[in-house]
Order: sequence, then C-alpha cells, then structure tokens
Amino acid sequence: MSLQTVNPAKGELVREFPSIDIPEILRILDDVVTDAAVWRGMSFYERGNCFRSAAKLLRANKEAYGKTITLEMGKPITEAMAECEKCAWVCEYYADKAAEYLADEPLETSASEAFATFQPLGCVLAIMPWNFPFWQVFRAAAPGMMAGNAMVLKHASNVPQCALTIESIFQQSGFPMNVFRTLMVGSDGAAIAIAHPAVNAVTLTGSTKAGEKVAAMAGSLIKKCVLELGGADAYIVLEDADLDLAVEKIVAGRMLNAGQSCIAAKRAIVLPKVREAFEQKVVAAMKEITLGDPTLAQTKLGPMARIDLRDEIHDQVQASIKAGAKLLIGGYIPEQPGAWYPPTVISDSPEGSPAYDQEMFGPVLSIVEAKDEHDAVRIANSSEYGLGGAVFTQNLERGRKLAREKLHAGAVFINDFVKSDPRLPFGGMKRSGYGRELSSYGIKEFVNIKTVVLA
Repeated sequence: MSLQTVNPAKGELVREFPSIDIPEILRILDDVVTDAAVWRGMSFYERGNCFRSAAKLLRANKEAYGKTITLEMGKPITEAMAECEKCAWVCEYYADKAAEYLADEPLETSASEAFATFQPLGCVLAIMPWNFPFWQVFRAAAPGMMAGNAMVLKHASNVPQCALTIESIFQQSGFPMNVFRTLMVGSDGAAIAIAHPAVNAVTLTGSTKAGEKVAAMAGSLIKKCVLELGGADAYIVLEDADLDLAVEKIVAGRMLNAGQSCIAAKRAIVLPKVREAFEQKVVAAMKEITLGDPTLAQTKLGPMARIDLRDEIHDQVQASIKAGAKLLIGGYIPEQPGAWYPPTVISDSPEGSPAYDQEMFGPVLSIVEAKDEHDAVRIANSSEYGLGGAVFTQNLERGRKLAREKLHAGAVFINDFVKSDPRLPFGGMKRSGYGRELSSYGIKEFVNIKTVVLA
C-alpha cells in the first residue's frame, strides 16, 4: 500500500509515498525505546526548551507549513496558518505548566510521609486524523511528551507530507532524534505498533468505528487508551437568545474547516418562537459564504478533504430529504473537479434520518425545532454522541444550569461555538470516546500515578 497526497481542490495525485515494511516498523520502535530513556531522564526545564524551540519553528514557518496542510486536505490557507500558531501555543503552554501539573502531591495518612508522584508510561502511539493534521498531533504530543513519554505517530494516509513535516520539526528543535517518530503505514501497520511491547499506551482521534477497533486491540493487551471520536454537537437556541449572535456563532462553528470538525455546530435545536427568524438569518449568512481557491487569503470555504467524503455527506443530505427534510440552501455537487460541496442547510429532518441521528462531517447544518426547553434538551441528549454542545440565551444563569446539569457532553459553551483550548480539558462521553486531552487533565492521562509512603 502507498500513502498519497491528492490535492482535494483539483482531485489530482500530487505525490505518492510507499508504506514501510514490518522490519522497518520494528526498527523504528526499537530506536524509540532507546531515546525514550534519554528523554525520560531530562528535566522539565530541558524538555520545555525543546518545545519552545518547536514553537518558534512553527511560527517562523507557518506559511510554508500552512501550504502543506492546504495542499493535502484543502483547508483555507488562513485557517492552516492559524492552526500552526495554535500548535505553537500548546507547545509553550505545556513547557510552562508541566512541572506545576506533575509536581508531587502530598497525601494525608498516618504515615510519616506519603505522596503521589507522576511518572511517564514510556511510549505512546498517536493515531491521528487528517482534519487538523498539525493541531491534533501537537495537542497530544505536547502534554504526553512533556510528561516524559516518547511518541510514535501513525497519521491519516492522506496527509503523509504533514506527518513527515511534523517529525522534521521535532528533529530540528533539539529533541533526541527518535523520541518522536512517524510511521508511514496504513491501518495494518497501526495494529502492529499497538501490539509491540515498546508501545505502552494509545491515543486516537478519529471515527467511532476506528475507536472501536483500537480500543478492542489496546484493551486485549491491557494498554491505556484515550479516544476522541465523533460528534453530533447540538446548539440549543432558546426563545430569549440574541439571534444575530447565535447565527454568527453557529455559522462560524459549522463552516470552519469546511465543517470537518468533531466539535462543529452540526445540529441547531431551535424553539418555535424564534425558529422562522433563525432560519432566515442562517440562510442569508450561508449565501454570503462562497467556495474559493483555498490557497488565497480571502477564501473562507475550500473543498472537503476527499471526494469520497464529499460523496458520503451528499448521500446523507439526499437521504434526509427523501425521509422528509426540507432543503433550504445548497445540497448539490458542483460541476467541477475536486471535493467541493456548497454551504448547505436542511430543516425538519425526522428522527431516524441521517441529519437527525448521524454525524454530518462537512458544511451542512441541520435545523431541528423543539417544543420547549425540556424538549430541546431531550433532542440534544438523544444522540449516541456526547462531545460538545452550546446554549444561546441572554439569561446566563439559565444557560449555566442547562450546561452544567442537563446536557450530556464533554464541553458546553454558552453564547459561543465549541473550541479546543490548551487551558481547557477536551474530550467526550458516550460514543464520542473517553479520556481527556489538554489542561491539567490531559497531561495526567499517560502517567503512572505512583503512591509513595514513608512509614
């Protein structure tokens, strides 16, 4: 098998990379074991300096790195460069915070002294997706490696140049040569890596189906696993919401990265009093977003990452319409090469249709009317997913109560769209996965919490 760069804006093969064979996988993992011991022995200060160097490199080369992201998965260049800036931020954040987050914690017992200490597990395998090809890797690597672990990356097969570039960033930034390595392999190679004794834990961001397979394999080997999977995030618009703000945030949260985000605003659940006005404003806002060349700074919506993904979401839209949903805008495949799909809004999708029940991974917003607040919560929680969500209301106490007590999700934002942030724990529940990334919680996922007692 080979790994391919296919330009999604043109549908053209740009470059092909052969997958490495099993002996090469094993050799790389052996090399990682050697340098992992060196990295583990370095101080937080020394590790932090490496990550600060990586941050400088990311910022200095964000235009070049951004072009690679845009070429491989179609993200508009301004978003791609912003992704590089965010990676630099997470590198600096953990360089500053790791020692504080992983400091020994005194424990009160009858012993003369007791404390919990946090020690690295060894080597973490990161199985990462194509939609944020730099950010997803660095948000796992920065906490995991600042904790003292080495990392091996199995990246999505359609972003091989991003994978190799990230490995180069680590090698140029003063890290031990093999403390971060990329495996140029497909899913079969990932299975070999999970089973290898050098790999002590696995982190995966991807589809729920991929999570099922990885969790089963890691579980059978008693290896720690963190899963960040799909989402069908519900954004509840109450009758007292600022509609202009709600439309602005929901459209932005839906169309970022051509809607290809696990935390995108996928379902707008709207109360009857504001439903008609909300729909009109959303359609007007979507009409202002036009498809464009992703290499140009003014472009807000580029192609989707692959033609098969575009075809899949189009099939979901058509199936929803066939089931009774109304198409308000979009919903067609443009007559041009590449993985293009226009801003699309559908409403009144019945329960059981794709736009009501499934994850829609592209520039498609589904509007669902709820009878009242209680019904809105019911609809939001009826999903098998539980990643993110939002509430729009001018009564902040009401919003706080809904977010804190009622909605089943890993994160709920009030009057804004859901975002990942190094300072905030990130992850989901139900079929959106388990475990947390980022914040103080993320850095403790891949450590041995060791109790030490002095009698």
